[in-house]
Amino acid sequence: MQALAIEPKMTDILITNNAENVLLYARLVNGFKPNMELAVLAGIPATFTLHLEVYQVRSFVWDKKITTHEIKRTIKYDNLQKTFSVYNNSNTQPVVFSDFESAQKAMVDFNGIVAVPLTSLVKGGDYYLLVKVKMDKARLPLHMENVFFFVSFWDFETAWERQNFSY
Repeated sequence: MQALAIEPKMTDILITNNAENVLLYARLVNGFKPNMELAVLAGIPATFTLHLEVYQVRSFVWDKKITTHEIKRTIKYDNLQKTFSVYNNSNTQPVVFSDFESAQKAMVDFNGIVAVPLTSLVKGGDYYLLVKVKMDKARLPLHMENVFFFVSFWDFETAWERQNFSY
């Protein structure tokens, strides 16, 4: 029962929209395993990848996939400056934090993620969004794998979470 309590999971999933897009708000809980802080402090980057799919519900045929997105977030520690940098997708400019707790929060809170443009949806249609997060396995130089053997336990993937919505 204890093992179930620490499994990573997507929670607080909310689908809303602005004038142009359907937006996702969600949070990953239990995403940072106990030894991850030690490894990150040792300079090993950690990457979470959010997988998001939007489908249109159809009665007599398979549901239609509207879009798929992948959003990567990477945390890196700078030992000289004692700062944590969180990179989002291919943005070259990271968000910099002075403490690990704030950097962790930036890694696990997915706020205002554009799921699909409203122009891709049909008014009156029923849809659903599937979302999950995968922790990408850290790539270490061969000699470092023996020192940080616990990094291999980082590899995880949450279950798909489904959220229905209408337009």
